[in-house]
Amino acid sequence: MVTTAVVPFALQPKDFVATPAALIRVWSLAEAESYTRWLATHHYENFHVVSFLLPKRLHQDFYNVYSFCRWADDLGDEIGDTQESLRLLDWWRGELDRMYSGEASHPVFVALAGTAQKYGIPRKPFADLIRAFIQDQTVTRYADWAGVLDYCVYSANPVGRLVLYLCGYSDAERQRLSDATCTALQLANFWQDVTVDLKKDRIYLPLDLLARNGYTQEELFARKFDDRFREVMREAVARAGELFRTGLPLARTVDLRLSIDLELFSLGGMRVLEKIESLDYNVLAQRPAISKVERVGLLFQAAARAVFRRAA
Repeated sequence: MVTTAVVPFALQPKDFVATPAALIRVWSLAEAESYTRWLATHHYENFHVVSFLLPKRLHQDFYNVYSFCRWADDLGDEIGDTQESLRLLDWWRGELDRMYSGEASHPVFVALAGTAQKYGIPRKPFADLIRAFIQDQTVTRYADWAGVLDYCVYSANPVGRLVLYLCGYSDAERQRLSDATCTALQLANFWQDVTVDLKKDRIYLPLDLLARNGYTQEELFARKFDDRFREVMREAVARAGELFRTGLPLARTVDLRLSIDLELFSLGGMRVLEKIESLDYNVLAQRPAISKVERVGLLFQAAARAVFRRAA
């Protein structure tokens, strides 16, 4: 395992951009890959980027892609100043352009350049993610479902497409199914984190959905739960569930290891929706969460479904 001691400037993005020596350093490929591997395994979220089901040959490439996403996310949400976040995200987009021009200098892009070339990953999914994080700085309300779903096109769908590229899939049909799953996962996360987003002055529930049920933004910020809010959440959960069902066939079209991971993501998202329903849709009083025991159960369920499908 790579340790902090042997990784040059082992810093989270917020601290990295505040360290001039890190920004001007010339990074070798080995050092850059050490950095992305370190970032993917040491971030405060403790996110397990690489599933144990993922072939070892893909691990470094997943670390590289994850590090790009983590940097973009942190530049948007961890800086604490909107104008500075916008400046840094614009800089990050410039660094992406430099990578595709063969002039990568930032360690994430030094590492990512080979991955993008190896799998033929175009600039668009990376640029779309940056656009989403910029949008988060400037848009905090969405008038209708069209606006929310359009945001997901940039915030969620590129992630699924990047995973498909890394696993050797780039056709339009798999991308369509992946988009449905990723949008569903994004919506499930929104409905799980309604109160978390309120603290950031963000509302992802469509405003016309609130209005149709006679429920106001002021009542939402006051955490007022009643029949009106229940109906709002009922429709929101149903929309996410429909998208999960649309995307489920994707798992039948990929190799077994990826199939299990896809099943796991979908089952986890649908379990969040079930948790919301079990709370009578009152996500204002309690954040629905999946326990570690439940996660293990979902893993076995995903594996069983994938293996049974192949056997059949």
